[in-house]
Amino acid sequence: MEILETVTFDNAIAFTESIMTKMVTGELTSPEITEAMLLWSRFANASLVKTKNGARGFFVTYLTSDSTLADNPSPEVITALESSPEIVAELLVKNLAMSAAMGLNHRRNGKEDMAQGSDRVRCSVGAAPRTRSANLIKQLNMPSLFDIAQQLRQSALTGVGNYQEFLQRWRYDSEQKQVIHQALSEILDE
Repeated sequence: MEILETVTFDNAIAFTESIMTKMVTGELTSPEITEAMLLWSRFANASLVKTKNGARGFFVTYLTSDSTLADNPSPEVITALESSPEIVAELLVKNLAMSAAMGLNHRRNGKEDMAQGSDRVRCSVGAAPRTRSANLIKQLNMPSLFDIAQQLRQSALTGVGNYQEFLQRWRYDSEQKQVIHQALSEILDE
């Protein structure tokens, strides 16, 4: 199957919402969930998680959802994510870092509701303190996740390295970099 890069972010969000609704209501069987994420035939001739827009749309919807699906990812979701390590690994590590930094930023600005949205990406509802993103990282059989997490943690600590530009682009200050370092250390030091 040819992978198209024309998948839009908005279509990926809409499709992920549809999949999640059907998962919650039991309308999709296990094979159908995997097929939906891998083939994504309803919107494009492309896999939802094999394009950057598709994977970004999936993560923004899945990780921020009020549903508890992301607290206990299904084997089908894990299988689909593992099918695209070159895209999923970096996006997932960045999601962990960004949600940690933005939670701090929102609280500084007195926007507790927005901070809780960032926490939702990080925190599993009613579970141990492991974040949603960290939980996925731990469950995925993707060694590159840990390499990327180590590189980003090092850049957050030193201000140099492979993710220096990422940290500068988002204008993270020293306290935000410290929170990023801490969030990444939690998954790397387990």
